[in-house]
Amino acid sequence: MALASTTAFLQTMHLPSSLTAALVQLQSRLRTGWQALRQFLATRTRRQWWLAAACIPAALVLLLGLLVLLTPSLTDIRKAKQDSPAQILSADGKELALFTRSNRRWIALDQVSPHVIKALIATEDHRFYEHHGLDWFRTAASVVHTLSGSPQGGSTLTQQLARNLYPEKVGRDASLTRKLKEAVTAYKIEALYTKDEILETYLNTVPFLYNAFGIEMAARTYFDKRADQLNVLEAATLVGMLKGNSYYNPVRNPERALQRRNTVLSQMVKHEVLAQAEFDKLKTRPLRLDFERQEEAEGPAPHFVRALRPWLVDWADRHGYDIHSDGLVVHTTVDARMQAWANQAVARQGRTLQGVAQRNWSQANAFSPQQPLVQALVKESAAYRNAVAGGEPPEAALKRLLADRKFMADLREEKTRVQAGFLAVDPQTGHILAWVGSRDYQQDPFDHVQQARRQPGSTFKPFVYGAALLNGRQPGDQLEDKAVEIALPGGEVWRPSDAGPPSNQSMSLADGLAYSKNTITAQVMQQVGPTKVVRLAQALGVRSSPLDPVPALALGSSPVTLQEMVTAYASLARGGQYLPPVMVTRITNRDGEVLADFAPPKAEAAMDTPAALTLVDMLRGVIDKGTGRAIRSTYGIRADVAGKTGTTQGNADGWFILMHPQLVVGAWAGFNDGRITLRSDYWGQGARSALPMVGDFTSRVLGARRIDVKARFAEADTRSWWSDLVDGLGEKLHSWWGELMQPNNPPAKPAPAPQPRQPGPAPQAPQSTDTPDTPPMPGAGDFPGFGSCPQPAPQGNEGPVEERTPTLQEQGLPAPAPQPAPVQPPPAGEDGAYNPYQLPPLPGQQPRQQDREAYPMPAYGG
Repeated sequence: MALASTTAFLQTMHLPSSLTAALVQLQSRLRTGWQALRQFLATRTRRQWWLAAACIPAALVLLLGLLVLLTPSLTDIRKAKQDSPAQILSADGKELALFTRSNRRWIALDQVSPHVIKALIATEDHRFYEHHGLDWFRTAASVVHTLSGSPQGGSTLTQQLARNLYPEKVGRDASLTRKLKEAVTAYKIEALYTKDEILETYLNTVPFLYNAFGIEMAARTYFDKRADQLNVLEAATLVGMLKGNSYYNPVRNPERALQRRNTVLSQMVKHEVLAQAEFDKLKTRPLRLDFERQEEAEGPAPHFVRALRPWLVDWADRHGYDIHSDGLVVHTTVDARMQAWANQAVARQGRTLQGVAQRNWSQANAFSPQQPLVQALVKESAAYRNAVAGGEPPEAALKRLLADRKFMADLREEKTRVQAGFLAVDPQTGHILAWVGSRDYQQDPFDHVQQARRQPGSTFKPFVYGAALLNGRQPGDQLEDKAVEIALPGGEVWRPSDAGPPSNQSMSLADGLAYSKNTITAQVMQQVGPTKVVRLAQALGVRSSPLDPVPALALGSSPVTLQEMVTAYASLARGGQYLPPVMVTRITNRDGEVLADFAPPKAEAAMDTPAALTLVDMLRGVIDKGTGRAIRSTYGIRADVAGKTGTTQGNADGWFILMHPQLVVGAWAGFNDGRITLRSDYWGQGARSALPMVGDFTSRVLGARRIDVKARFAEADTRSWWSDLVDGLGEKLHSWWGELMQPNNPPAKPAPAPQPRQPGPAPQAPQSTDTPDTPPMPGAGDFPGFGSCPQPAPQGNEGPVEERTPTLQEQGLPAPAPQPAPVQPPPAGEDGAYNPYQLPPLPGQQPRQQDREAYPMPAYGG
């Protein structure tokens, strides 16, 4: 009957027949279902009803147990409250960094202004001291208001703390699951800590925008004062931000922030922590901000710390530690004093080179819109890409940007900013002593020690000569300084050259390396082959960057990192034994208990020791008479050192690496964009761009006796038992033959007493640049400090002086005819030395006088 009446009613509504049939069918199914449910309930027993009732609390208990497992554990909550981040220390105990979760400074509750605490409790949770994590009255009120269409928050301070501490585990979405997780976590927090501890943790973890976390950093950011100095207006302003940081941002939305501040003050009046009369007087006051964004502390070695972090995170994960809360103390290898000297050396030389770059790139034709390079830089800029992506025609965007003076000035400043990398290690242990990845970490955090790969130029040449030594060649072997042509696949011919034309004279391998002769090095590469050179470089430490086994590799054509090159030179200083760079010596907790002790890794044989020591001796010549003579003449370093300069094509990169038995230092100078140069052949050479950083640093280290000034490299023992036997027999035969031929000679007069040998003037050394197509550099008179290398003072143990040879008159022989005075070869080369192997320079190849006058090289003592 009911079904028939329903059908008749639907027909009177004149609905479509299909819809009417569907509604009738739905009513029939509902009726059938209701009858089945009544029948099911009528047949249930009392026992079944009790079981059903018991399932409801069991389900609730199961849900709560699941939430307990899914929410942070009690141990996690303890760690979060302790807020004990990993502390990174230098080898001499100075703090380098703290691995905090955010930029905050933890302070005790008694270091917070009482106005902040009163405003916070009155506004956010006035029954804070009465509940146990969840305010049931406030929760019920929030539900009623939400259902009535005006949502209100019902979270207590403890619940807000749970969200702030564990945004991943608790979440922030508006769901029942999140509220349950929040409530469970709040009860855990209340079970572990007192109310004051909860307040302290809350105030130290709440965010305040602009990279400020916690009340201390907020006070410094918005009012430039400590948290205990905040007055009632400032406290109300900061507490008011908690409802919505961005919406009530006092910097960008001062009207809203002022209104919210007064709301907080009125809540303080309502809960009787502020007098009405005082509120009436304060509510008209302005905000009076003293805003200053708080930057995270970089520390003295930010690039080193950034490179250390992923290693430490991996170690902590494998051993069950948290770098943010477990109080790890990481003892690193960095020497704080050496790091400071490295920072100063890079900053000083960086300013000098930046002055050169600004002078040369500010000329009218240097960065003009007509230059193809400048147009290419504009097309690569973000402004150009955004303009084209927005629909502007490419030609119109390029023309507009080239005519924009401010944009072009900013682009020139960015692209012509000089950069540098610096690394110092202890070759005996592999310990990293100083690390500078760029001139300014905030301005350019890109690491030019570990990340940047640049062509090493002539600093790669020692690997070529080292492969030759391993192949049986000797430092004294001669090669002709001549034009070289090397056939390449595809019919091309490579013609390496030096600053001037070849001299067509013989030159030893040792001199070829000392004076960085490209023609000699190319011939050595032909003799040993690129494959052996690649194998040696990789064994010594160039293990991450791919090396292309081609003839041009002899001059450093494959990009590598500064860290790889310094590691390889450290292997040479160690006698051919490779050690990986070491950053950490041990890890302890805050109580000093050792958690991990990292012993020095075992050295790995990379090169035959006699050959490595012979190569080091050849690299001594670079410092004593070759391209690195400024180490002695300008920086006064008299220790036993060896090294190599490097300059790439067009002076795009300047390198210098110095070896001491207890210290290896390397530096690179250039620009982030390899197409940009200093536009100065004078300053572009590695001996003038990178060497001063190393010289300045090393002279300070030696002067402070941080390493042994008298330490010397081991000498290569190249003699064998048969050579000693032959030499001994020769001496015996010579002595016996002299006695046999002169039996009646009178006794010889006693030799004069030995006198100390007086050092003569330093020899004028041959010189060559590090790259092809580079003009010769000025002579010693053109560049202050780059002259002859003074010889070390005599030590009194150099042996007796040889007897004087009689003159021709004393021997009764006629005097020879007078000879014309020898013609001195012209000055040339990287450090102003005379080059007897090189022809006079071509016209127009001398550096510009204004460079030498405007930017003289400072002379530092050692």
